[in-house]
Amino acid sequence: MAKLAERITVDPEQCGGRPCIRGMRIRVTDVLDLLANGLTAAQVLAELPDLELEDIHACLRFASQRLNHPVVVA
Repeated sequence: MAKLAERITVDPEQCGGRPCIRGMRIRVTDVLDLLANGLTAAQVLAELPDLELEDIHACLRFASQRLNHPVVVA
């Protein structure tokens, strides 16, 4: 988890407090949207040259952890 915290940052003064990559103005959702639209990791890195492959992996881990919680149906 410490490695994830080094890659994913949240600053209330940046991007409306949305999770970003290493303090840059590249949001986690930007990376996830590109992947969801069919781009490969290599294509995402070409589109966003400031990213590193580990940043993409961190985005996926971050999303997985955010969704990994029980859902109670009343």
